[in-house]
Amino acid sequence: MTQPLDIAGAEHDQGVFVLARPDAPGRFIFASPHSGADYPADLGAAADLSENSLRSAEDALVDQLIAPGRGHGAVLMLARLGRAYVDLNRDPADFDPALIEGLDGIGSARAAAGYGVLPRLAGDGSPLYARRLTLQEARARVARAHAPWHAALSAEMHAARDRFGEAVLVDWHSMPARATQSPGGPRGPDVVLGDRHGSSCDPELTRRLRRGFEALGWRVALNHPYAGGWTTQTWGRPEEGFHAVQIELNRALYFDEAARLPGPGWARAQKGVARVIADLLAD
Repeated sequence: MTQPLDIAGAEHDQGVFVLARPDAPGRFIFASPHSGADYPADLGAAADLSENSLRSAEDALVDQLIAPGRGHGAVLMLARLGRAYVDLNRDPADFDPALIEGLDGIGSARAAAGYGVLPRLAGDGSPLYARRLTLQEARARVARAHAPWHAALSAEMHAARDRFGEAVLVDWHSMPARATQSPGGPRGPDVVLGDRHGSSCDPELTRRLRRGFEALGWRVALNHPYAGGWTTQTWGRPEEGFHAVQIELNRALYFDEAARLPGPGWARAQKGVARVIADLLAD
């Protein structure tokens, strides 16, 4: 099983996430909100839920792939808590009435599908719980895990904008190979760049990332099927000096999803992502 990355000199926030600043921070913040693999006891998952199912929504190894960014001046924010515990790329009020007691209405489309800020389903579709959560439990979990992450992200984004006139968030994720593959068809794109259809960042940022990944021979798609989640939408305000782009890496590039171990392409993917990062942060 993969384990989250340990970074020397990083600042920890009560086990919720790792914040690692370089000696001379630049305008880039690299975030990996779904690479955490810690599951506190109060998760209370169903007793028959397998570990593979519990962890199936994790962006395993993404924290390791983006670690070189710190050496080029990017601030790193790496989740410690697993996505099944709390989804840091969701609106903190995106509660699922089917999971949480005492709520009216049907919630958002994502929550109704089982993937609100507190997911009801694992990444593979398995039910996470054998019971419903109380509203008090839900609010406490968001306060413990979601709020500190976004408070820290806000502080880093404002600090970068104050120093450089702009701040750039690169929100790194991974996608299951099946997510972009038609049944029986060839593998889908290797990378999906989400810039909210051109609205969340300077278009040149998207172009540079696309060129960088395509130079590796990787196939790149724009905004489909991932145009950028809640965090990209929240921070994608170029007119205010805040730029945000979401990157989805196909796990087939580097990860064995069944064994939950680095796949045969791991070393190549590490070198490739490091090259893209170095080129992106070169100026």
